[in-house]
Amino acid sequence: MKASTFRRLLNLWPPFLFNSIRLQSLSDDYSEAKVVLRLRPWNRNYVRSQFGGNLFAMADPFWMLLVMHRLGNDYYVWDKSGAIDFVAPGRADVYAHFKLETSVVDELRAAAANGEKVLRWFETDIVTASGEVVARVRKQVYVRLKPRAR
Repeated sequence: MKASTFRRLLNLWPPFLFNSIRLQSLSDDYSEAKVVLRLRPWNRNYVRSQFGGNLFAMADPFWMLLVMHRLGNDYYVWDKSGAIDFVAPGRADVYAHFKLETSVVDELRAAAANGEKVLRWFETDIVTASGEVVARVRKQVYVRLKPRAR
């Protein structure tokens, strides 16, 4: 699927649409994604900052999706684990930038070549427009070469 079509569809996905999460850009080769979470009255927490669940949700699928699209159909790719560290209150719109380097894709292919599972951690900072870190998200991605591709 073309990245532009995928971006439009993901922005209509209810968990993103109703929580003011928007995939701003997705590179044609699925190597880079930029996401924004707008602060709205319906997604603030009790202390009027970004709701922690939305901070995690804005970062949740992207490492898996980027890896999946870059590796292609010969691999199983799943989210394995995730964690978030809240650094500061998000009292404004916040942003996350995901960039999957070609060298990392090559490492994953090489590590999975024998059919064994590969687990790789990825990290992303969620920041305000001025660059203040609001949260750090870690996601562990599972990769395995499909049996028919060996």
